[in-house]
Amino acid sequence: MVMPGDQGKVSRYRILVCLDGSDEGYRGLRYAAKLSGGVEAYVTVLHLRSPDSTLPEGLEDLSPEADMFQWGRKAPGVIYLDNARKLLEELGVMRADWHVRFGHEARDDDPLGNNKAVYEQDGVPRVTFRNDVAANIADGILAEVDAHKIDLVILGASDRWRKAVIKTFWDPAVAEKVAKNAPCSVLVARELAIGHGHLICVDGSEKALEMVRKDAELASRCKCPVSLISVAMDEDGLHRAKAHVEQAKAVIEGMGIPVLRTVADVGEPVHEIIEAGPDYSLIVLSASSASGLARFFIGGTAFKVMEEAYNSVLIVR
Repeated sequence: MVMPGDQGKVSRYRILVCLDGSDEGYRGLRYAAKLSGGVEAYVTVLHLRSPDSTLPEGLEDLSPEADMFQWGRKAPGVIYLDNARKLLEELGVMRADWHVRFGHEARDDDPLGNNKAVYEQDGVPRVTFRNDVAANIADGILAEVDAHKIDLVILGASDRWRKAVIKTFWDPAVAEKVAKNAPCSVLVARELAIGHGHLICVDGSEKALEMVRKDAELASRCKCPVSLISVAMDEDGLHRAKAHVEQAKAVIEGMGIPVLRTVADVGEPVHEIIEAGPDYSLIVLSASSASGLARFFIGGTAFKVMEEAYNSVLIVR
């Protein structure tokens, strides 16, 4: 994908990392840094806050060209973004000598408005930090996804957003709403330990195989080992589950990517997937398919995996 002003130069994978100041959010940012080292990526780090008609004290002389990182703790959320900037520099994703330009968008409902810092390397935008206003956090994330054609959303599975959204906006949980409505892949970061590999759930459908191809390629680029799991509801379906993992394994190995492990088991799918999950960095599920997990996803089972898993979950589109 090509950023504005960069047409015809390079196609880049666009990652949106949503921060609320929680540890889970920063774990997600670390994973984005890992991914950006394996793919040509453009990373946006986003903090959303609710509208406030009062300008924070000490920012009365705010100008559209202001360096938002100088506001420090005076502006809500800026400290989270500043910590993110320092982390990306520490991880080698950013360099201190990159050119930075600041942007401001005025809003009627918030005197601080929307603000951003865009870091460029050789005139090409690489990392953007955004401190924006949204009356509804999930809707704000989805608007960012649509506006900038994001490929992957990463957000922390923290109670902070969940409780704030339910209490303040009477909206469904942020992660569930974003995962259900985003046109791109969504990663919910929870105790995300980088380097333990991807556990890809397969059901034999073509949609699931598309997901297998996409995630295997992404995992290989960031040097994450790939494993496969398929769960049958009963013993009669076990042979199909075994066939599903063997089919997916053949697809991945046909791409020149090794498969670390395959699992075919009998049981309640959500339980079996969740229990297998902690041995891996990510549980990977398809957003839709012709059978199996697709029916469960529509009925809420994939959301149960996302919400109840001990570790992180990636929903692939």
